Amino acid sequence: MVTLTDAAVNTLERVLAKSGGAAAGLRIAVADGGCAGMKYQMGLEAEAGEDDTVLTFGPVTIFVDSNSQPFLDGVVVDFVEGVEGSGFKFDNPNAASTCGCGKSFSAGPGGSCSSASPSSGCGTTH
Repeated sequence: MVTLTDAAVNTLERVLAKSGGAAAGLRIAVADGGCAGMKYQMGLEAEAGEDDTVLTFGPVTIFVDSNSQPFLDGVVVDFVEGVEGSGFKFDNPNAASTCGCGKSFSAGPGGSCSSASPSSGCGTTH
């Protein structure tokens, strides 16, 4: 299933604390879209859904729905800071190809957005 690095846990702990208790955890999901075919989604949630897998990393709780689970099996989520900005980075062993921005991937053969423009979803910080 999903693994969080220490940097991701520390960042998410601060984000959840800022929610003032309104969020019980973070949902990580996969949806159609992005420049490579599928995109990662993250958002604060008040509670787990009925079909969610619930993962705990110290003070951080992650919710993953059953449709996203196969695409997220083995994924490592990190939080990186660099010259171009900061954001969450997904290292996905299931991705056949990834977008240049790392926020979109293809689960099957083909697909690349190395020449895509920022308006196509690449180059954004999530």
